Amino acid sequence: MTPEQCRAARAMLNWSQDKLAEAAHISVITVRTFEGGKSKPQPSTLYLMRQAFEQEGIEFTNGDAPGVRLRKR
Repeated sequence: MTPEQCRAARAMLNWSQDKLAEAAHISVITVRTFEGGKSKPQPSTLYLMRQAFEQEGIEFTNGDAPGVRLRKR
């Protein structure tokens, strides 16, 4: 997951950085520094963030142009 994908996924869910941190059981500082491009979290932290998004219907697209989409419910 890229910082841009993270911001886009939060926007699709109308989540704040605080909400993502709560859902992923990580600190809000981790979310802020990742989205700001100031740090790259451990793979296990990225997994928790991605899992929180996927539980809400977010799908990550990779390939030539990484992106996100909201799965129909």
